[in-house]
Amino acid sequence: MATHESRGHPHHPDPVLITLTEPKSAASEAFRTLRTNIQFAGLDQPCRTILVTSAGPEEGKTTSAANFGVVAAQAGSRVCVVDSDLRRPTLHRLFKLSNTRGLTTALVEGLSFAEVAQPTTVPNLSILTSGPLPPNPAELVGSHRMREGLQAATESFDLVLCDSPPLMALGDASALAAQCDGVVFVIRAGKTPNDILRRVVDQIESVKGRILGVVLNRVDPRRDGYYYYYRAYQRYYGADEGNAKR
Repeated sequence: MATHESRGHPHHPDPVLITLTEPKSAASEAFRTLRTNIQFAGLDQPCRTILVTSAGPEEGKTTSAANFGVVAAQAGSRVCVVDSDLRRPTLHRLFKLSNTRGLTTALVEGLSFAEVAQPTTVPNLSILTSGPLPPNPAELVGSHRMREGLQAATESFDLVLCDSPPLMALGDASALAAQCDGVVFVIRAGKTPNDILRRVVDQIESVKGRILGVVLNRVDPRRDGYYYYYRAYQRYYGADEGNAKR
């Protein structure tokens, strides 16, 4: 694994990394619940490699993958989040890391993911950035070398999360869904029509992908009916008015 120091700024995490900036928020708790649910889902069939994707752009798949990675690492798992979106990669910017080497470097040069992954300011969390963008993204992520790289990565990491392009626009995510143990699907509340969701589910199932769960992103608790229940949850745990007890 790379040993150079992360370029991240520990006192100023990116605001979208809500599990770091607001660890006691409802959104952070939702990511911890997702982590727990996936652990239970993998009791009989362990999920070591997970694809995080969405139907279309701007639904929050990258920030969901990043926050999921943070809470899994905070729970003690060795986690690697892989930027397998080789068209519009953003994980390096989110974690303030160099992107001169990354996934494409590992695939082209035959290196392990652990050799190229970069540590972050979060203990146990590494990021494998995309690396230089290739002319053939779908071929690379669907290659035997990608499959072998994912399998080998499970020897160095307890959990490998792959952030991919949206399913409906490109074939990259379908190729990755076939190679990962499971798929977490991110939906932006009020954005993705039901018929598109059905098509996406069919697309994942057609490559024998295993859907582990769905993240409903950008839910407005007051508007969508969850506010009363979350306030009750806050009071129960002594976190009323945002003053959570440690």
